[in-house]
Amino acid sequence: MTQQQGMDAERRFGGIDRLYGAGARARLSASHVMVAGIGGVGTWAVEALARSAVGTITLIDLDHIAESNINRQLPALDSTLGQGKAQAMAQRILDINPDCRVHVVDDFVSADNVADLMGRKPDVFLDCTDQASAKIALILEAQRCGVVLLTCGGAGGKTDPLTLRIGDLSLARHDALLGRLRQILRKQHGFARGSDAQGRALKRVPRMGVQCLWFEQETRLPQAWQPQEDGALQGLACAGYGSGVTITASMGMLAADFALNSLLKQ
Repeated sequence: MTQQQGMDAERRFGGIDRLYGAGARARLSASHVMVAGIGGVGTWAVEALARSAVGTITLIDLDHIAESNINRQLPALDSTLGQGKAQAMAQRILDINPDCRVHVVDDFVSADNVADLMGRKPDVFLDCTDQASAKIALILEAQRCGVVLLTCGGAGGKTDPLTLRIGDLSLARHDALLGRLRQILRKQHGFARGSDAQGRALKRVPRMGVQCLWFEQETRLPQAWQPQEDGALQGLACAGYGSGVTITASMGMLAADFALNSLLKQ
């Protein structure tokens, strides 16, 4: 997807070279970043990539904008309800940088399509999905292909953006989704474990080679989920965590920063 209109690229994006050094804008313009999951985290990451003159951006999502997205997702507006998330974000990218080469993949990530996605040879892949199966498939394929991948943890139930951390999956705490990934990768795919053969915790936990983002904060449960007198959690099967824009945007921006720094180092 492209859009033709006149623009002064130097005036629009010249600050990138002044910040990172001569040649930075050219390098970013020649780079390709793929983003899966164009939601609360992914939309903010894409916004930052577009405003940093990344030359090729691929958006992967099959979902549509709903009213419940308005409190945290960038393109979610009264005027965009019902539009495809990836399509709405693609149009926004072209309003920012008409020279950007935008590709939309109307699909959810799965084990069936990760090989095709990685086969498009992105320089960096940002995983902003919220499904464990998709994340596992992306991690395995990225390591097989040697693609730089960042896996984003959960943003729901978090309130303090200053607790945002980046590091190896083995270090992530207070994130149930990343904890599940760690368990699956260790048990089913031979990734380095945090305990010995007898189940004793190792003094120095080996790194797993999976870069992640997470909030080092205990998850805040909705009031309806709090334990009742009988000790059961109510509403767990039908209600989601609360979420807010200061959290999703913070994670998205740090994900984009990871991508930019990775591109400029390559």
